[in-house]
Amino acid sequence: MLKGLGGLGGLGDMTKMMKAAQEMQSKMAALTEEMDRITVTGESGAGLVKAVCTAKGELKSLDIDPSIFQPSEKEVVEDLILAAIKDAQKRAQDRTRQEQQKMMQEMGLPADMKLPF
Repeated sequence: MLKGLGGLGGLGDMTKMMKAAQEMQSKMAALTEEMDRITVTGESGAGLVKAVCTAKGELKSLDIDPSIFQPSEKEVVEDLILAAIKDAQKRAQDRTRQEQQKMMQEMGLPADMKLPF
């Protein structure tokens, strides 16, 4: 009756695949939540400007050393702020990639497999 599916063994493989897919979905949801909690810090101007982002790239805080507040240095300060934010966002992307690769390896999947987030 189930001859074309290899008997019940074929259904067992399908059940195994479904279970693995559910496990992966669950781990990805947990990873997404974790990315909201992990923070990275980007800097510019030798630490005069620091930007903190979540691993998802959401800017959380900005710290500017008061010594750079000179009216004649307005453009420099703006550039330092942008550079710190960009650095934090790049670090966030790198951290997300690391966490994804770690999760994939733990699941026995190729570390370079692309995820939908």
